[in-house]
Amino acid sequence: MKKNKDIRGFSALLELLLVSTRLGLASFGGPVAHLGYFHNEYIRRRKWMDEKSYADLVALCQFLPGPASSQVGIGIGVMRAGVLGGIISFIGFTLPSVIALIIFALLLKGLDVADSGWIHGLKIVAVVVVAHAILGMAQKLTPDLKRKTLALLALVATLLWQTAFTQVSIILIAAFLGYLLYRQQNDIEESEIHVPISKTFAVICLALFFGLLIFLPIVREMTALNWIAMFDSFYRSGSLVFGGGHVVLPLLEREFVPTGWLSEEAFLAGYGAAQAVPGPLFTFAAYLGAVMNGWQGGLLATVAIFLPAFLLIYGTLPFWSLLRRNPKINGALMGVNAAVIGILISAFYHPIWTSSILAPIDFAFAAILFSMLVYWKLPPWIIVLVGAIGGLLLSFI
Repeated sequence: MKKNKDIRGFSALLELLLVSTRLGLASFGGPVAHLGYFHNEYIRRRKWMDEKSYADLVALCQFLPGPASSQVGIGIGVMRAGVLGGIISFIGFTLPSVIALIIFALLLKGLDVADSGWIHGLKIVAVVVVAHAILGMAQKLTPDLKRKTLALLALVATLLWQTAFTQVSIILIAAFLGYLLYRQQNDIEESEIHVPISKTFAVICLALFFGLLIFLPIVREMTALNWIAMFDSFYRSGSLVFGGGHVVLPLLEREFVPTGWLSEEAFLAGYGAAQAVPGPLFTFAAYLGAVMNGWQGGLLATVAIFLPAFLLIYGTLPFWSLLRRNPKINGALMGVNAAVIGILISAFYHPIWTSSILAPIDFAFAAILFSMLVYWKLPPWIIVLVGAIGGLLLSFI
C-alpha cells in the first residue's frame, strides 16, 4: 500500500515538473501574463484547483512581498504535492531562465560595454519601466492621506539615512504605525484555503523569514565574507519587494552598483537580457550573481532572492484565512505596503534617475518610451529593443 502511495506521489511530482518546465520555457510577458498561463494550464485544463481557491491564492501572493507569479506557482505545487511539490514547481518554472541568464553573464564577462550607446538606452528603459511599476503600485497601496504620509516619511528617511539596517528599520516602524492607524478597519474579504502544511512547519518558516531578515545584516557587519554580504543583499531585496520583478530593479541596483560589486553598464545589460527570456524577472539575480562570482554566484543569488518567497508562502498558507480576518495584522501590512512605496521612489531617484537622465534629449526619449509602454500598451521586450537601438543612435548625436 505504501509503495503504491509512493508511486502516486512520484508520478504527481514528475507531472508537476514537466508541466511547470513547459510553462517556464514559454511564459513570456511578466507576472500578469504568468498568472494567465497558470490559470489556463493548472485550472482550466488540468483542474488541479477550483476557481475560488486559485483566486484566493493569487490574492495572498499579491498581498505578500516577493515575486507574485512565482509564489502562485509554488502555492499550486504545494496544494498538488505538498512541500516538495512547491519546490518542484518552482524549479520547473524558474530554471530555464536562470540557466539562460547565467550563460549570458559568463559570455558578457570581460567585455568592455561601459561606453556603449545601447547601454545608455537600457538605462533610460529602466527609468520608464520602474516609473510605470511604482505609479501602479502607489495607486493601489497608498490610496489615502495616511498611507501617502507613511510613504513620504519612508522616502525621506531612506534618502537621508543609508545603512544596511535602513530598510528593515523603516519596515518595522511602518508596520507599527500601520497597526496603530488601521487596526480598527474591518472591511476585509474572507477567504478559505486548505493546504497540506502543518501549522508548526508554517511557524518555523515565518520565524526563519524574519530571523534572516533581521540577523543577516548584523552578521554581515560582523564578518568580512563576501558570500554573506551577497546573500544578505539578495535576501533583503527579495523580502521587501511588492509588485513583481520590475520593482526589484532599484533595490538590486542600490545594493550592488554604488558598492562597486559590478558596473552600471553590466547591471543594465543583464536587465535587458532578463526582459528577453521567459519566466520570472527575479531570475535577473542569477545574472548578477554570475557576473560577480561565476555560476556559483548565480545559483547563490537565485536561492537568496527566492528564499523569502518560499518561507512566506509556506508560512502563511495555513493561516491565510485567519490573517485576512485579523484587522490588526492587516493594518500592519497596510503600513508596510505604504513604506515600500517610499523606499522604491527613493531608489528610483538615486541611482536610476541620476545615472540615466543626463540631458533634455534623454528625458524626451524616456517620455516616448513611457508612452509606448503605458498608452500604446506595447510589450516590454519591444520597449527594451527600441531603447537599446535608440540609445545607440543618441550616441551619434
